[in-house]
Amino acid sequence: MKTVADLLLARAEDDNPGLLFEDRVWTWREVVQASAERAHLLAELRPEGPFHVGLLLDNVPEFVFLLGAAALAGAAVVGINPTRRGAELERDIRFADCGILITEDKHRPLLQDIETGVGPERCFGVETVRWRESLAPHAGRSAPQIDFDPLAPFLLIFTSGTTGDPKAALCSQLRCASIGEMGGKIRDLTPRDVLYQAMPMFHSNALFAGWAPALAWGTGFAMRRRFSASGFLPDVRKFGATQANYVGKPLSYVLATPERPDDADNPLTLAFGNEGAVHDIERFERRFGCKVRESYGSTEGGVAISRDADTPLNALGKAGDVAILDPDTGEECPPARFDAAGKLANADEAVGEIVNLRSAPTFEGYWKNAEANTERTHDGIYWTGDLGYRDQRGYIYFAGRGFDWLRVDGENFAAAPLERILVRHPDVSLACVYAVPDAQVGDQVMAALILEAGARFEPGGFAEFLASQADLGTKWTPRYVRVSESLPSTETNKILKRVLRRQRWECDDPVWLRDSEGNFRPLTPEDAARIRSEFAARGRESALEG
Repeated sequence: MKTVADLLLARAEDDNPGLLFEDRVWTWREVVQASAERAHLLAELRPEGPFHVGLLLDNVPEFVFLLGAAALAGAAVVGINPTRRGAELERDIRFADCGILITEDKHRPLLQDIETGVGPERCFGVETVRWRESLAPHAGRSAPQIDFDPLAPFLLIFTSGTTGDPKAALCSQLRCASIGEMGGKIRDLTPRDVLYQAMPMFHSNALFAGWAPALAWGTGFAMRRRFSASGFLPDVRKFGATQANYVGKPLSYVLATPERPDDADNPLTLAFGNEGAVHDIERFERRFGCKVRESYGSTEGGVAISRDADTPLNALGKAGDVAILDPDTGEECPPARFDAAGKLANADEAVGEIVNLRSAPTFEGYWKNAEANTERTHDGIYWTGDLGYRDQRGYIYFAGRGFDWLRVDGENFAAAPLERILVRHPDVSLACVYAVPDAQVGDQVMAALILEAGARFEPGGFAEFLASQADLGTKWTPRYVRVSESLPSTETNKILKRVLRRQRWECDDPVWLRDSEGNFRPLTPEDAARIRSEFAARGRESALEG
């Protein structure tokens, strides 16, 4: 089996475009050379403890060179999320046992008031004279001959942290190389392609759907420092990008830019990713003249589900070893039943956890988190922590993450199906559904909406829209609707529902309250005070804490 180092060295005499960034192009030969020089420096700096190299960088060429350097030196790369601040940022760096820390000028202020545990002799800024002087003695050197365990950690990838402190998932060189080879094969990548990368390089989507396949197949790898909706199409044209990957809501953001008659005049043939909304996928394909291929997978590598030509619009696809199990009993959930309107009729019994019955032995674990390892793999099964259900034909549907369950008037349901309904509204660009506490017991439904450019929230029209949705569950209608220009999210555009749940209706954005007649009206300070008094009257003030 090949390692990442093997894939990189196979490109050592490849003069095809390897890395494209802004107005510069490096051949793969030059990428390998830059990686080799930095591998010697990393080996020289190797700490006594774990050989972990923290990268606090945007999508810049040094990130690619240092990934290659770590592979050749037998080190592990820790991609550090630059949106983290203060104690959280310090926690990430120290928890991952970074022994070397490399950043850039724009992020250096983030490190000034925290204790990273990394000595100044092993901290570098990539624009500094010191960095250039440290690399200078290794200029022109070939890759070092270093023995390393191909199953040792090569990547420590922090999970998004939408529901708590991020965990650091481990990925070896063998697994990363295998992902790259398989990912490129599925997408028919060749050296004639250019893969556009605007997702953050510290995230698994960028590494597994972008960088690793490009390396494995000799595909040009075009990077943008940070995602820009308005910059997407100009970049695709500038770089001649034939493929692009995404995660989260980028399709929605690109679609929100002004439409032009020549949008389909571009080289893009495929956008590949996950978590795109169905209505966005269809619109994106029509507008930009390309295919969009959705998949489902986990950073940890335990589950992968892909769509086929017969996959229903809202389904993830099929996978032979994947099942839907009741997490309490371990029993397989019965198939989903749908009523005449297409509404899931047996959610209580059909919705369970998405698992893989055979992949547990391949799970490489989390760094210093035995409890999470046990939670993810037990009873010989890999448990994703995600909710889903399976139809009679075996197609699997995503029903949200465990954090996305709501319980209203004794009825359990998942947020994702309601979110799919809300984005049918022509004025709604993005919908996020989450639970907020009910003054009596259980939850109330709250929805945060981002509207299309120029649209205004029309309460009467919104109520009529909801009433016309045949598959809207009887308990699903939102009690609160928050209308926002933007929502708190991770660097990879995943909405932070824990933050929204904490803010509830007591936020800075306009909130609309559904009254007993089913009408929506602006929530006033008097309403908020009255709701709080209802919690106090029932001794449920604690439900409003945290």
